Amino acid sequence: MNRRILGLALPNIITNITVPLLGMVDTAIMGHLSEEGLGAIAIGATLFNLIYWNFGFLRMGTSGITAQAYGARRWDEAVKTLVRACTIALGIALALIVLQWPIGLLVPVIFEGSDKVLAMAQTYFQVRIWAAPATLGLYAIKGWFIGMQDSKTPMWIAIALNIVNIVFSLLFVLVFHWDIAGVALGTVVAQYSGLAMGIVFLRRKWRAESGEWKVESGKMKIIKDALRWDKMKRFFKVNGDIFLRTVCLSAVFTFITAAGSHISDEVLAVNNLLMQFFTIFSYIMDGFAYAGESLVGRYIGAREAKNLHSAVRLLIVWGLALTVVFTGAYAVGGEWFLAIFTDQQAVIDAAGDYLFWVLIVPVCGFAAFLFDGIFIGATASRSMRNAMFVATAAFFAVYYGLKALNAPLDTLTWNNILWTAFMVFLTLRGLLQWMRLRKDVYGQVETKTVAA
Repeated sequence: MNRRILGLALPNIITNITVPLLGMVDTAIMGHLSEEGLGAIAIGATLFNLIYWNFGFLRMGTSGITAQAYGARRWDEAVKTLVRACTIALGIALALIVLQWPIGLLVPVIFEGSDKVLAMAQTYFQVRIWAAPATLGLYAIKGWFIGMQDSKTPMWIAIALNIVNIVFSLLFVLVFHWDIAGVALGTVVAQYSGLAMGIVFLRRKWRAESGEWKVESGKMKIIKDALRWDKMKRFFKVNGDIFLRTVCLSAVFTFITAAGSHISDEVLAVNNLLMQFFTIFSYIMDGFAYAGESLVGRYIGAREAKNLHSAVRLLIVWGLALTVVFTGAYAVGGEWFLAIFTDQQAVIDAAGDYLFWVLIVPVCGFAAFLFDGIFIGATASRSMRNAMFVATAAFFAVYYGLKALNAPLDTLTWNNILWTAFMVFLTLRGLLQWMRLRKDVYGQVETKTVAA
């Protein structure tokens, strides 16, 4: 079982690490051309992250349902799930393209900057938005492969996609001199290259797997049946819950940045640095969470109670082990890590007052990551959503409650209150899902059937 977990987790970790490279490549290219371009890229990348993050359900919902179909050896249901996910992805992408003008108008409303920076950000957005069908389609394809117990294919797609992005962005900027539009176009080319590669792998998977599975109908009947409204209900229910969960998550992280900016510019910079520790930990833990999606869904679909218990237990053991490793690494090398991210000594010194929080992050956060993966695999999206609702409410209650009790506030106390609320948020997510584990996950091996 450990070999299966690592076989799924390690490629996912590599894939996660490559995700920020798209923004980093764009930033690096523009950073060597102009200060305005650097600011425009930061605004554009932030806007796309805000948009696409909320559609992460296309990956998560797809992987859980597909994994259960895989466990039940239902090839037709696995394909139907992919068709539904890709159809919804295409619909959302087309809506984003149609609405690009009003969305683009939000740039000067949400962000501040010179007229030149905002104009360049608008150009970047108007070019890159045309990659939406490929970007969201890849979300669905990645989720499907993870559900099919294959995390290596998304890894190779991500690596190839980033190579294409580097090559074409450099070509469009340095050879054709298309400036920020060239950077955006390089990303568009990369996304569609990744989509094409994904389709090739899907066709190969079809030929390799369909002959060995129980197939109840032909290709066209599968596709037609997949789009029937009564058959779409489960998919929409699972993904609707995940969407609401993601909106809450986005609200909390956006609020942390906004609250830091209200405390002081220095605290804003410090919190941005400290969140890098959380991000690094999240990339690793998400790899194991994705493994949980694959294995839990598979064993529920196959009704293999013993393997289900074993997978969950070992995932938690891996989470605890990584928590110890990261806590120790941050305790020993925290100041060294800070120096990697910035050479501004004043910011590093200020961060020292809050560095103890990064030691607590792995302890409070590991269960939230793992149980998200486990519950996605079990398609127990309602409990995951409800846990997020409670944790989000607790975050704001703790933040505003402690602020009121400690008023007037000095900078140190105010930011410590913000981080206290964040730790409560992380802890509650894991705790509440752990309390539902037996009923919503283990209980499904006796009661769950895979929808036809």
